[in-house]
Amino acid sequence: MAAASGDEVKYIETIDLTFPVPKGTIPTIMMDFDDQDDGSGSFGDQTLVTREGLKNLKEELEDLKNIRRKEVAQRLKEAISYGDLSENAEYEEAKNEQAFVEGRILELEHKIKNAKIITEKSATHQMEINVGSTVTVRMLGGDKDNLSFTIVGATEADPFQQKVSNESPIGKALLTKNEGAVIDVNTPGGKVKYVVEKVM
Repeated sequence: MAAASGDEVKYIETIDLTFPVPKGTIPTIMMDFDDQDDGSGSFGDQTLVTREGLKNLKEELEDLKNIRRKEVAQRLKEAISYGDLSENAEYEEAKNEQAFVEGRILELEHKIKNAKIITEKSATHQMEINVGSTVTVRMLGGDKDNLSFTIVGATEADPFQQKVSNESPIGKALLTKNEGAVIDVNTPGGKVKYVVEKVM
Protein backbone atom coordinates (compact mmCIF):
# COMPACT_ATOMS: atom_id res chain seq x y z
CA MET A 1 0.00 0.00 0.00
CA ALA A 2 1.11 3.54 -0.37
CA ALA A 3 0.50 6.99 1.00
CA ALA A 4 1.13 10.13 -1.01
CA SER A 5 2.26 13.60 0.05
CA GLY A 6 2.28 16.19 -2.70
CA ASP A 7 4.01 14.67 -5.72
CA GLU A 8 5.94 12.18 -3.60
CA VAL A 9 4.76 8.60 -3.32
CA LYS A 10 5.91 6.64 -0.29
CA TYR A 11 5.40 2.88 -0.13
CA ILE A 12 4.20 1.62 3.22
CA GLU A 13 4.26 -1.98 2.07
CA THR A 14 5.83 -3.73 -0.88
CA ILE A 15 5.02 -7.17 -2.19
CA ASP A 16 7.12 -9.26 -4.53
CA LEU A 17 5.92 -9.37 -8.13
CA THR A 18 5.29 -12.99 -9.00
CA PHE A 19 3.04 -14.82 -11.40
CA PRO A 20 0.69 -16.47 -10.84
CA VAL A 21 -0.35 -14.44 -7.81
CA PRO A 22 0.17 -16.53 -4.65
CA LYS A 23 -2.96 -17.00 -2.57
CA GLY A 24 -3.33 -14.11 -0.14
CA THR A 25 -0.80 -11.94 -1.98
CA ILE A 26 -1.33 -8.82 -4.06
CA PRO A 27 1.35 -7.75 -6.55
CA THR A 28 2.53 -4.18 -5.98
CA ILE A 29 1.54 -3.21 -9.54
CA MET A 30 -2.08 -3.96 -8.72
CA MET A 31 -2.19 -1.86 -5.56
CA ASP A 32 -4.10 1.41 -5.55
CA PHE A 33 -2.24 4.65 -4.89
CA ASP A 34 -2.38 8.10 -6.38
CA ASP A 35 -1.72 11.59 -5.07
CA GLN A 36 -5.07 12.71 -6.47
CA ASP A 37 -7.04 10.05 -4.65
CA ASP A 38 -8.87 11.48 -1.62
CA GLY A 39 -9.49 8.03 -0.17
CA SER A 40 -13.18 8.09 -0.92
CA GLY A 41 -12.98 5.61 -3.78
CA SER A 42 -13.73 8.29 -6.34
CA PHE A 43 -11.64 10.43 -8.66
CA GLY A 44 -12.50 14.09 -8.38
CA ASP A 45 -16.30 14.44 -8.25
CA GLN A 46 -16.91 11.26 -10.24
CA THR A 47 -17.24 7.70 -9.00
CA LEU A 48 -16.48 5.31 -11.86
CA VAL A 49 -18.57 2.16 -11.45
CA THR A 50 -20.12 -0.61 -13.50
CA ARG A 51 -23.87 -1.13 -13.34
CA GLU A 52 -23.27 -4.08 -11.03
CA GLY A 53 -21.00 -1.96 -8.85
CA LEU A 54 -23.63 0.77 -8.54
CA LYS A 55 -26.23 -1.84 -7.63
CA ASN A 56 -23.93 -3.13 -4.88
CA LEU A 57 -23.43 0.39 -3.51
CA LYS A 58 -27.18 0.97 -3.39
CA GLU A 59 -27.77 -2.37 -1.66
CA GLU A 60 -25.13 -1.60 0.97
CA LEU A 61 -26.68 1.84 1.56
CA GLU A 62 -30.12 0.28 1.94
CA ASP A 63 -28.77 -2.24 4.45
CA LEU A 64 -27.03 0.44 6.50
CA LYS A 65 -30.08 2.70 6.61
CA ASN A 66 -32.74 0.09 7.26
CA ILE A 67 -30.92 -2.55 9.30
CA ARG A 68 -27.52 -1.56 10.69
CA ARG A 69 -28.65 1.89 11.81
CA LYS A 70 -31.55 0.40 13.80
CA GLU A 71 -29.34 -2.29 15.30
CA VAL A 72 -26.82 0.27 16.51
CA ALA A 73 -29.57 2.48 17.92
CA GLN A 74 -30.85 -0.49 19.91
CA ARG A 75 -27.35 -1.25 21.20
CA LEU A 76 -26.96 2.36 22.31
CA LYS A 77 -30.31 2.25 24.09
CA GLU A 78 -29.35 -0.91 25.95
CA ALA A 79 -25.89 0.43 26.82
CA ILE A 80 -27.37 3.65 28.22
CA SER A 81 -29.70 1.60 30.41
CA TYR A 82 -26.67 0.16 32.22
CA GLY A 83 -25.97 3.60 33.68
CA ASP A 84 -22.69 5.48 34.38
CA LEU A 85 -21.59 6.12 30.78
CA SER A 86 -18.11 7.19 31.90
CA GLU A 87 -17.15 3.55 32.51
CA ASN A 88 -19.49 1.89 30.06
CA ALA A 89 -17.50 -0.04 27.44
CA GLU A 90 -20.66 -1.18 25.64
CA TYR A 91 -21.74 2.43 25.24
CA GLU A 92 -18.37 3.48 23.79
CA GLU A 93 -18.38 0.58 21.33
CA ALA A 94 -21.93 1.31 20.20
CA LYS A 95 -21.17 5.01 19.85
CA ASN A 96 -18.10 4.27 17.72
CA GLU A 97 -20.08 1.87 15.56
CA GLN A 98 -22.79 4.47 15.11
CA ALA A 99 -20.18 7.01 13.94
CA PHE A 100 -18.83 4.48 11.44
CA VAL A 101 -22.29 3.61 10.10
CA GLU A 102 -23.33 7.25 9.69
CA GLY A 103 -20.01 8.10 8.04
CA ARG A 104 -20.34 5.19 5.62
CA ILE A 105 -23.90 6.24 4.77
CA LEU A 106 -22.70 9.75 3.87
CA GLU A 107 -19.85 8.29 1.81
CA LEU A 108 -22.15 5.95 -0.12
CA GLU A 109 -24.70 8.68 -0.76
CA HIS A 110 -21.94 10.87 -2.19
CA LYS A 111 -20.62 8.06 -4.39
CA ILE A 112 -24.08 7.16 -5.71
CA LYS A 113 -24.95 10.79 -6.37
CA ASN A 114 -21.73 11.25 -8.39
CA ALA A 115 -21.67 7.81 -10.01
CA LYS A 116 -20.62 7.57 -13.63
CA ILE A 117 -21.56 4.27 -15.23
CA ILE A 118 -18.83 2.58 -17.24
CA THR A 119 -20.45 1.96 -20.61
CA GLU A 120 -19.63 -0.57 -23.29
CA LYS A 121 -16.83 0.54 -25.58
CA SER A 122 -17.75 1.50 -29.15
CA ALA A 123 -16.48 -0.68 -31.99
CA THR A 124 -13.90 1.92 -32.99
CA HIS A 125 -12.40 1.96 -29.50
CA GLN A 126 -12.96 -1.60 -28.35
CA MET A 127 -9.25 -2.47 -28.63
CA GLU A 128 -8.15 0.60 -26.65
CA ILE A 129 -7.69 -0.07 -22.96
CA ASN A 130 -9.93 1.94 -20.68
CA VAL A 131 -11.90 1.50 -17.48
CA GLY A 132 -13.99 -1.62 -18.01
CA SER A 133 -11.44 -3.37 -20.23
CA THR A 134 -10.24 -6.88 -19.43
CA VAL A 135 -6.52 -7.11 -20.15
CA THR A 136 -3.92 -9.87 -20.35
CA VAL A 137 -0.29 -8.84 -19.93
CA ARG A 138 3.05 -10.67 -19.92
CA MET A 139 6.17 -9.56 -18.10
CA LEU A 140 9.12 -9.18 -20.44
CA GLY A 141 12.41 -10.83 -19.63
CA GLY A 142 10.91 -13.60 -17.55
CA ASP A 143 9.18 -16.96 -17.78
CA LYS A 144 6.22 -15.98 -15.60
CA ASP A 145 2.63 -16.79 -16.49
CA ASN A 146 0.38 -14.17 -18.05
CA LEU A 147 -1.73 -12.01 -15.76
CA SER A 148 -5.34 -11.19 -16.65
CA PHE A 149 -7.54 -8.65 -14.88
CA THR A 150 -10.27 -6.06 -15.43
CA ILE A 151 -9.57 -2.35 -14.97
CA VAL A 152 -12.23 -0.74 -12.80
CA GLY A 153 -12.78 2.45 -10.85
CA ALA A 154 -11.25 2.66 -7.37
CA THR A 155 -14.60 1.92 -5.72
CA GLU A 156 -14.75 -1.60 -7.19
CA ALA A 157 -11.04 -2.45 -7.06
CA ASP A 158 -10.35 -5.91 -5.62
CA PRO A 159 -7.05 -7.51 -6.72
CA PHE A 160 -8.09 -10.87 -5.26
CA GLN A 161 -10.98 -10.85 -7.76
CA GLN A 162 -8.69 -9.64 -10.58
CA LYS A 163 -10.27 -6.18 -10.51
CA VAL A 164 -7.55 -3.54 -10.70
CA SER A 165 -8.02 0.16 -10.04
CA ASN A 166 -7.39 2.60 -12.87
CA GLU A 167 -5.30 4.51 -10.31
CA SER A 168 -2.96 1.59 -9.55
CA PRO A 169 0.53 1.60 -11.14
CA ILE A 170 -0.34 -0.89 -13.86
CA GLY A 171 -3.83 0.53 -14.34
CA LYS A 172 -2.50 4.00 -15.08
CA ALA A 173 0.21 2.65 -17.37
CA LEU A 174 -2.29 0.63 -19.44
CA LEU A 175 -4.95 3.28 -20.05
CA THR A 176 -5.40 4.15 -23.77
CA LYS A 177 -2.90 1.43 -24.83
CA ASN A 178 -3.64 -1.30 -27.40
CA GLU A 179 -2.69 -4.94 -27.95
CA GLY A 180 1.02 -5.31 -28.56
CA ALA A 181 1.94 -2.19 -26.59
CA VAL A 182 4.88 -2.37 -24.20
CA ILE A 183 4.48 -0.48 -20.93
CA ASP A 184 6.77 0.44 -18.06
CA VAL A 185 5.37 -0.03 -14.56
CA ASN A 186 7.08 1.65 -11.63
CA THR A 187 7.64 -0.63 -8.64
CA PRO A 188 9.77 -0.29 -5.49
CA GLY A 189 12.37 -2.46 -7.20
CA GLY A 190 12.46 -0.30 -10.31
CA LYS A 191 10.68 -0.30 -13.65
CA VAL A 192 9.21 -3.53 -14.98
CA LYS A 193 8.18 -3.95 -18.62
CA TYR A 194 4.99 -5.69 -19.72
CA VAL A 195 3.55 -6.38 -23.13
CA VAL A 196 -0.20 -6.26 -23.70
CA GLU A 197 -1.20 -9.69 -25.02
CA LYS A 198 -4.96 -9.27 -25.21
CA VAL A 199 -7.69 -6.65 -24.72
CA MET A 200 -11.37 -7.46 -24.30
